[in-house]
Amino acid sequence: MSATLRWFRRGDHMVMLGAFAGALVLLALSTLTGWPVGAGGLGSTPTTTVNPVMAAQAGDCLNWTKKDLSDVQKVDCAAQHLFEVTGVADISADHGPGAPFPDDAQWQQISQERCAQTSLDYLGGKFDPFGKYTVGPLNPGERLWGEGQRTLRCGLQVAGPAGGLLPAYGTARTQDQSDVYDPGVCLGITETKSVADPVDCAKPHTFEMTGVVAMPPGEFPSPEQQDQLLVGECTRITAEYSGGADLKARGLIVAWDTRVAESWAAGSRLVNCKVGALPADNVLVAWEGSVRNPNAPPLTTSNPPQTTAVEQDEPTGAPLHSQSNSSSAAPPSSSDSEPPKSNETTTTPTTTTTR
Repeated sequence: MSATLRWFRRGDHMVMLGAFAGALVLLALSTLTGWPVGAGGLGSTPTTTVNPVMAAQAGDCLNWTKKDLSDVQKVDCAAQHLFEVTGVADISADHGPGAPFPDDAQWQQISQERCAQTSLDYLGGKFDPFGKYTVGPLNPGERLWGEGQRTLRCGLQVAGPAGGLLPAYGTARTQDQSDVYDPGVCLGITETKSVADPVDCAKPHTFEMTGVVAMPPGEFPSPEQQDQLLVGECTRITAEYSGGADLKARGLIVAWDTRVAESWAAGSRLVNCKVGALPADNVLVAWEGSVRNPNAPPLTTSNPPQTTAVEQDEPTGAPLHSQSNSSSAAPPSSSDSEPPKSNETTTTPTTTTTR
């Protein structure tokens, strides 16, 4: 179950035209969850356990560990969470008491109409359409819908390239929205040879992250200017990360991400340095293992490493992320360019625009 990431400009705002892959995961999940019926449900009493989802308001963060979300709870946004509420939407005017439970396509439309602008306003009008956050609603589920519940929680979550949910830390209101990962994280590969969600580096993967570079402030730098900065920085960072390993001998190259103007305007300034295998006929190639220097001190990361995506149930019975996201939500296949002569034997810069 995949979806496209498309926004169009309306006045001074970026408005969501399609649904996000991560949002679809949540949409699907909410039809299966057995959340406790509390204050958010009909016929509740003062002694009834409050449903954390139905009681959540803008600015609240929610987390869960079970696939059916049965242990969902409100947490401090500074702690690990999977959903940050951006607003509450009542859709009863459009979906009366006898209205059937919406299907996936209808939920996508509801998300577009009720959650896109709400989330954009929550972020102060700055949203990176190629960044780490995706938009979607948590709906009341089919049972509560049948009892008349028509209130949604719109929110933001972090999704991997193939749509799997990743833990978030800190409120999205103050975060750099750049789509970056901690050093040591490896991104898997899909059946269609595109970038997948984080996996253990011992498994086949496309890239291993070696570091994060903060781009200097100022006007938006062209891709060529970004390359000029990053070829040196990422070569240095990767050499430190790998202990000077001979990457070429393993068929590996140093690569990096660049930012586009829309991301820069939203305040995204971070990019990843990474290592990947030489593409074959412009198609990504999987490799296994890590280039991390085993004798190096422990990595210093901003958050606990996002080593795997959070697995969730899907109502269709299809394997989760059985299809790769073909939109810009998934980094496209890397394209090679010739390195400066001085780096010819060690580095082939690969520029990839993320999400």
